[in-house]
Amino acid sequence: MDAVLLDTGILLRLLSADDPLHTIVLSAVRSLRRNRSSFCTSFQNIAEFWNVGTRPSAARGGLGLEHALIERRVEAIDRWCQILIETESSYAIWRRLVSTHSVSGAAVHDARLAAVMLAHGVKQILTLNDRDFRRYEPDGMTILTPQALAAESG
Repeated sequence: MDAVLLDTGILLRLLSADDPLHTIVLSAVRSLRRNRSSFCTSFQNIAEFWNVGTRPSAARGGLGLEHALIERRVEAIDRWCQILIETESSYAIWRRLVSTHSVSGAAVHDARLAAVMLAHGVKQILTLNDRDFRRYEPDGMTILTPQALAAESG
């Protein structure tokens, strides 16, 4: 069974039935489950999920949801995803990735996520931002998108 990390954008759309991307994200997750994939996410993804969920809706990208609702959604994520935590190994991998790929600015956060995945032996990520992770394909990552999974199955 292959583990697939669910990126923050996937988690947000998966748990928001009124989001325009909810249907394709749900279909992608179901397709992976049918293929016997297991799911994980990271502490960083949960923090980002909480950030976007509780950020005022008037702010860029914020959903303005109540803390109690976000807490219930995080509890749901905890039930069906293993949460990957940073380790000394992930730090060493992160240092190598940012150096090797000349990563700068906000992209250091994607490198951090890639490092945590690689440290835990997770090679696949389901994301809406495939361009953010393509640079790590030579490091053994496979980038999946809901759109590509839909094209494969349909």
